[in-house]
Amino acid sequence: MNGMLSQEEINALLKENDEQNDTSTANDGLAADLLSTMEIDVLGEFATISMGNSITTLSALIGKKINISTPQVQVTTIASLQEKYPQSCFMLKVQYKKGLAGTNVLILQPHDVGVIVDLMMGGDGSKPPEELSELHFSAVSETMNQMIGASATSTAQIINTQIEISSPEYRIVTLDEPGLFDENTEDVVSILYQLNIEGLVESEILQILPVATAKMIVDEVIQHNVPAIPTEEIEKSNAVKPQSRSKKMLPKEEETPAIRNVEIAPAKFQDFTPVGTVKNEPPNLDLIMDIGLQLSVELGRTHKKIKDILELTNGSIIELDKLAGEPVDILVNGKLLAHGEVVVIDENFGVRVTGIISPEERVRSLR
Repeated sequence: MNGMLSQEEINALLKENDEQNDTSTANDGLAADLLSTMEIDVLGEFATISMGNSITTLSALIGKKINISTPQVQVTTIASLQEKYPQSCFMLKVQYKKGLAGTNVLILQPHDVGVIVDLMMGGDGSKPPEELSELHFSAVSETMNQMIGASATSTAQIINTQIEISSPEYRIVTLDEPGLFDENTEDVVSILYQLNIEGLVESEILQILPVATAKMIVDEVIQHNVPAIPTEEIEKSNAVKPQSRSKKMLPKEEETPAIRNVEIAPAKFQDFTPVGTVKNEPPNLDLIMDIGLQLSVELGRTHKKIKDILELTNGSIIELDKLAGEPVDILVNGKLLAHGEVVVIDENFGVRVTGIISPEERVRSLR
């Protein structure tokens, strides 16, 4: 081999390039026929807000920072998606019941869902399960429900219409599975997001909508978010130039304003201090001396995941955030007042006050 291509290889490459160009041209024509450029832009803005709320919810649930890219909106076909994504994937599917019509499908990689499951179950995301069991699906179901709920809420706010969706359906599928999409649906809109989960995941999320549902969303967004101003009024307002503030436009009083010298003095108020009292004297506390207050002593605190709480049994040890021998907190009505040490008096526990917190610390504890 001398490193040069034969004529047969060159012809094969040229033929492959022509086929790709033909496919690209066909897809461009499909997009132009079904959705205009303006409609695709509106759909992209809508997807950014809707998916952004879902990802924010997911980030709060798993305790990791998540970033998604600007969505890539494309009109395509189910057959093209099946060729592009032949492997198994995690599908989340909901049906619009009110406000919109059609389906909304999210496609994620099983590995990415495994990382989310591992984080939810107390792991660090570095050891996702190789296969998702029923237990894993139960753990991730609540997360997905809240994501879809956040998306539906933002959608309702954008289009100013009440949205109702069916219970989410999620499972491992391949895109060529029968019944995955409506039988009459062939042309769809794919919305692709690049997904990053804080050093754990570098992947993508695919959202699939029927073209009819996408058009319905675009129409609702335009109807409820673009001011309905007649074109004639816009042209008329643009044609009228702002007039200068002349003397004729001013009220009669403003034509020759009177200039007066005004004497300014500080305001004086009547002194309501009772006769015979001193202003700096503390208020009379006798009126509230018999009010009961709750005094409690806090040994320490800790944070546990729901999984850890459910695993507690008799004999379990809970580690607190304070060291042995460290002063305990004395609280009055739940507010920090003093520090002390635990003592034993006869057969009862007690607390010896070792320090009262300063007024500044009291103020900070009230925030």
